[in-house]
Amino acid sequence: MTEPHWDDLKIFLAVARLASLSAAGRVLKLDPATVGRRIARLEAALDVPLFVKTPQGYSLATAGERLLAHGEAAEQAMRAGVEALTGPSESLSGQIRIGAPDGCANYLLPQVCAEILRENPDLDIHIVALPRVVNLSRREADMAITVSPPTAGRLLVQKVTDYHLHLVGARGYLAANPPIAEPADLKGHSVIGYIPDMIYDDELDYLSELGVTRVPLASNSVPVQLRLAAQGSGLCVAHDFALPAHPELDKVLAQQVAFARSFYLVRHQSDRKSERLNRFAARLGDGIRSEVARLERLT
Repeated sequence: MTEPHWDDLKIFLAVARLASLSAAGRVLKLDPATVGRRIARLEAALDVPLFVKTPQGYSLATAGERLLAHGEAAEQAMRAGVEALTGPSESLSGQIRIGAPDGCANYLLPQVCAEILRENPDLDIHIVALPRVVNLSRREADMAITVSPPTAGRLLVQKVTDYHLHLVGARGYLAANPPIAEPADLKGHSVIGYIPDMIYDDELDYLSELGVTRVPLASNSVPVQLRLAAQGSGLCVAHDFALPAHPELDKVLAQQVAFARSFYLVRHQSDRKSERLNRFAARLGDGIRSEVARLERLT
């Protein structure tokens, strides 16, 4: 086994996180062929395959899984060393990727991240809006917003804020259908919700708490559910912070049907010594708390 090049480890981490030579090349400002050659050189130096090519892209092989944790530790050690010598910059720079459920990603993060960018013009923020839990171990993101605190893995978990949800319907729909005076009246109405077998977190299963067993119109996307409700297709459970963006929707049974949930900020435990990521996480958490409070006051 020959001595591997340290620069190749940086390329390995990019491909492991993005599962694509071309995507890694865009981040690293290298052409995909060069990325491929550098990965091949690292595999030859280590005498093991690090990736398996699949229709979905480059997946880590067993050896790659083992190398990933050590590569990230080396990366973090380098960042910590630079910060120890130079001190943290007053403004943030580089790229930070945030994974979030699509309700948060659509209705909170655009405002919060735009404000952070105004304060830090050299920073690049990527918002990964996924209707599932973001895989931090594969570095799909540097940090993630979740609706349940994870209980497994080497992660830093911080509660950010509580938020609230209510049953809503379009005014035209409510006027054209039987009145709703109590929860039992919901049986005569169409209810929009998540696709049942795609509910990835029990905290999102609002309709089971209402006793709703059939969802004629369903989507794994919060904005799609709200658009369906806004066009009069039925009732849906909506985040209060999303309602200012949909003024045509009114709360239904606001006192009897209400939900409270929480957002958590989840990070790699190995990032705990990064002043840059600590500062960004603190600013992100403050921004989300403020934006939830501001938008909920408008409903």
